[in-house]
Amino acid sequence: MRHIMVLNAKGGCGKSTIATNLAVFFARDGHETCIADYDPQRSSLDWLATRPHDLPAISGVPAYEEGIRNVPRNTEVLVIDAPARVHGTELNELVRRAETILVPVLPSTIDIKACGHFMAELQEIGKVSRRQARLAVLANRVREHTLIFEELDRYLKHLKVPYLGALREAQNYVRAYSRGMGVLELPEYLAWPDWQQWEPICAWLDSKRSQP
Repeated sequence: MRHIMVLNAKGGCGKSTIATNLAVFFARDGHETCIADYDPQRSSLDWLATRPHDLPAISGVPAYEEGIRNVPRNTEVLVIDAPARVHGTELNELVRRAETILVPVLPSTIDIKACGHFMAELQEIGKVSRRQARLAVLANRVREHTLIFEELDRYLKHLKVPYLGALREAQNYVRAYSRGMGVLELPEYLAWPDWQQWEPICAWLDSKRSQP
């Protein structure tokens, strides 16, 4: 089973949005996919409860209550929606559960500074420093051609981890979430700009570079 974690100690950076869309990508690719929701707010599980039955099936477990011990045995890809405000021992314990870690970062001065501290802590964890878990970052909810996005873009490009690109701030994510869908499942005429932005993310996840 492959374990992919969406992780950032900073709250409100869109972890659940990324996690649900990752699950859609793998489910559409034919993998038995499950979401482990560690956030007591249950954003990923609430999305899953509205998912139409005619779309590729995705299972879910309330990991904030029971961990991942009840993940279905046939699961091929487990997408872990990690909680906010994790540090120290709790962060180390979470990272032990992942081979691939994605860190979404918002375009704001507060988030950029918080990312610096978090990435330093994350890269000191043994599993990451020994490259037993592969780490990547992406910019989330961006507005292109703004000064703050340019600042975030420069910052992420200088990190010594893969920078997978930027996802725009778009109503398509709200539209898809409310329907239990991912943006990759919206009509092409509506979501083609978002499909393009997901291409490098999906390509990295499909490559050996994303796995130890």
